[in-house]
Order: sequence, then structure tokens, then C-alpha cells
Amino acid sequence: MTKKLLMLALILLLQQAFVTMPEAVKPYDSCAIDNTSFAPGERLVYKAYYNWKFVWIPAGEAVFDVVENKNDYEVKVVGKTYDSYDYFFKVRDYFYSRIDKKTLYPKNFVRIIEEGDYRKFDSIAFDQVRQKAYSFNGKTRATAKMQEVNYGSCMHDLLSVLYYLRNIDVDQYKKGSYIPTQVLFDNETFPIKVRYDGKDAKKEIKELGTYHTIKVIPDLVVGNVFKDGDKMKIWVSDDANKLPLLIESPLKIGSAKAVLKSYKGLRHKLSSKIAEK
Repeated sequence: MTKKLLMLALILLLQQAFVTMPEAVKPYDSCAIDNTSFAPGERLVYKAYYNWKFVWIPAGEAVFDVVENKNDYEVKVVGKTYDSYDYFFKVRDYFYSRIDKKTLYPKNFVRIIEEGDYRKFDSIAFDQVRQKAYSFNGKTRATAKMQEVNYGSCMHDLLSVLYYLRNIDVDQYKKGSYIPTQVLFDNETFPIKVRYDGKDAKKEIKELGTYHTIKVIPDLVVGNVFKDGDKMKIWVSDDANKLPLLIESPLKIGSAKAVLKSYKGLRHKLSSKIAEK
């Protein structure tokens, strides 16, 4: 696989579950949304697979944890390849987002990447009122340089967007319509279109069972991970949790998928799961 990005591909797969084109610039407060979908103590574990020459290889896992403070949530993600995969491509990644409780927009974001020979450090402080971000970006913390980034409004990082959009009521959208937001990544803002593709009433998820799901199809950011024309498919639980259950996507070399392996601390019962007869 190309340098950089097994676990980052997984994070991108997950965060793009609902990402799309931004609307006209809005004041910061108008972006706020109430949290009704996740709770402190929630832990989600995803298993990443890489497909090479029609063989699906278990490559690694990413663990998502939510911690609650007085005024914000902290989301921490640790991604690593399995020992058996390290020989081919070793990954040890860390992602962090501190999210405002009142708005579900980020205050701070950290990304520390160790993938093969590739290293990346990225720390962002968001000023959502002034619509500015202060980014320390480089190969390591010691070599990172500060850059001020101006943006429109309602700006997310790679993690906050996932938790924000889990709270959107997709029933207000028609099949084929788009859901608006945007993400700051590597000092650039990315408007990404994703189409709400209706509901898949009986989707089987490997080792998890069969679920009522919401299906979305994002347009991907062309670059190191994805090539032009690639189409990702994502299935999200059709219940109050809105958990991404399965993500499938082509990559520049081969393809990848992420499957929800385990969960605990959910805010709601996973009512989208269909009981076995």
C-alpha cells in the first residue's frame, strides 16, 4: 500500500460517513447541534481490512473513546496494525479532538502519525468565533511550524465531524440529497459531497449480525489515498446511535474496508439490530 495511510484511510473512511458540501457562511452559534446520539464512556472498536489481489487481509484496529469534562468532550482514537501485519506496513497512530458540549464543534485537534517511514504531527487550536485556526504542522512536534488558517464557519476536524453528524436527523432528507458540513485537514478546508442513498433494511455486518441501516455514498478527496472516480459505500445503524457499521472503499492500490468489531457504553439500545430467528 502507498506510504502513509492505512490507519489514516480508516479515519477518513469513518469521518466521511456524512461529510458534504458546505452551505453559505453562517454565524458560529447557528452551527450548534444538541448531542442526542453518544455518551461519555462510549468505546467503538473497528477492524481494518486491506484487499490485495482479491484477498482480504486483517490489517489492524482503531479504538474510539469518549471522555466527558465540564464543558467539552474528549475523543481519543488509537490506531495500530496487528503484529502479523507490521512486517508489511507498521502503523501506530493517535488522534485527539476536544469538542464543545454546547455546539459539538472542535476546540483542539491533535494527530500524531507513525506509518512505515512516514511521520506527521498536527496540532490545531480552533477559534470558531473569529473563524481562525492556529495549526502546528510538521514531521514531528519539534519541527512543526505554526500557520494561521482562515476559514468560513462551522469548521470541523477529522473526528468532531463524525460525532457532530451522528446527531443529524437524516429522515428530513430525501434519497439523493446532500447533508452540509466541512473539515479542516492539513491546513486546507475540504468541502466533500456525500449522497444520502436511502435505507438498506437488511444489511449483514460480518460477525455483528444483520441491521436496519442508512446508506451513504461520499465523493472522495483525490490524492495520496483515493483516486479520481472512487466511490465509497457506508452503512450506518438506523437508530438513535447512528453508528458507522461498515465502510467499503477503493484505494489507489487495492481497496479497504472497516467493520465495527465491538462497542460498549452506547447512549441508546442498538435497536437497528435484527434479532436472529
